[in-house]
Amino acid sequence: QMQLVESGGGLAEPGGSMTLSCTAAGSIYSMYVMGWYRQASGKQRELVATLTQYGQSHYADFAKSRFTVSRDNIKKAVYLQMNSLKPEDTAVYYCLVTAGDNEYWGQGIQVTVSP
Repeated sequence: QMQLVESGGGLAEPGGSMTLSCTAAGSIYSMYVMGWYRQASGKQRELVATLTQYGQSHYADFAKSRFTVSRDNIKKAVYLQMNSLKPEDTAVYYCLVTAGDNEYWGQGIQVTVSP
């Protein structure tokens, strides 16, 4: 069983930056996709960015040019660098890892962008 632990959230000002981290713990053979989703209050969960073990990335339109997803397979970690933050980026951010036929989610971490 895999557990995902997220860190790095909190409060940022508009135009600021923040980096989210997610580390996987447990027995893992291979992590195919690692990435991030988010869910704003009253809205559905949506894709932010994902990265396969082969280096293929996929970004939501709002994340392109502002966010960067990266991973460290040795540390079993995935990161999300967020720049030029906007109030509409306020949401709970969830880490996702797929391994084999299984899909794992973190508990979520709050990101608030406000003056």
